[in-house]
Amino acid sequence: MIRRDFLKTTAAISVSVPFLPSHLMTTNNPYVEQIGVQLYTVRNQMEKDPAATLKAIKEAGYAQIEGGDVRSYKELTPMMQDLGLTSSSTFFPWSFVTGRWDLVGQEAPKGYSFEQMVDDAVKCNFKYLVFGYMTEGERETLDDYRRIAEQLNTAGELCQKAGIDLCYHNHAFEFEPIDGQVPYRIFMEEFDPGTVFFELDVFWASLAGHDPIALMKELPGRIKLLHLKDKKPGTPTMFDHNEVPHDAFQELGDGVVNITKVMQLAEETGVEQCFVEQDQSPDPVASIGQSIGYLREIEGKI
Repeated sequence: MIRRDFLKTTAAISVSVPFLPSHLMTTNNPYVEQIGVQLYTVRNQMEKDPAATLKAIKEAGYAQIEGGDVRSYKELTPMMQDLGLTSSSTFFPWSFVTGRWDLVGQEAPKGYSFEQMVDDAVKCNFKYLVFGYMTEGERETLDDYRRIAEQLNTAGELCQKAGIDLCYHNHAFEFEPIDGQVPYRIFMEEFDPGTVFFELDVFWASLAGHDPIALMKELPGRIKLLHLKDKKPGTPTMFDHNEVPHDAFQELGDGVVNITKVMQLAEETGVEQCFVEQDQSPDPVASIGQSIGYLREIEGKI
């Protein structure tokens, strides 16, 4: 399942992981203590057995999940509550903002608007809603990016009135120059800094040839959320996420992204929440276990 399909519906393993030793289960770092998992990591397992998957996430030591659609929480919330998991953030189908349901092969949901989705997000106690993708037909020109920036500013105003921060999650395509300009910079310049924020995915920025640490320094107070994932050494600069080799996605600590420095900068630049995500893995549950273990190893440095 590719990300755009996942964002249309969040399903979500009949797997479990061993409990970590007690000395590894405690932490004084607020980011590690409240660390979450983006459910796209375990999308296939969630489709098979969501209850067992969430249990495995909890047993690995995670406190939160980040889903793909507000509407999916009707099913997820009871299971989360039983396990003591919370969720402060979720993605949502981006066509609620762009209106281009035709480009995703769907009709606009009848009787359900973006405004109603925000109301449901409030009922679920979400702090963040994440706009996480655009199809190729929505991002062909710089004017396309300017139009989406304007749409997100409008949507962000509505979210702010509801007490929710709207965040934009990047891939690599936003960094591919169009007419000599990097589209991501249009978002940096045209997003209302008090209305639309960023969820910086450090892997995708790095894959596109941009230093996530430099971006964090350039956007103080505007990056509310981080997606943590590592990149295999030697991976070339790429912009098309469909062409990325599966093994380019690595567990934290196994790649070239300076996760320690990213985490050190998080508090300084105003990051509020971090989520581990690994788009591809032969064993996603083992991967998230390894990644949280690495965060605990470096905790003394962050």
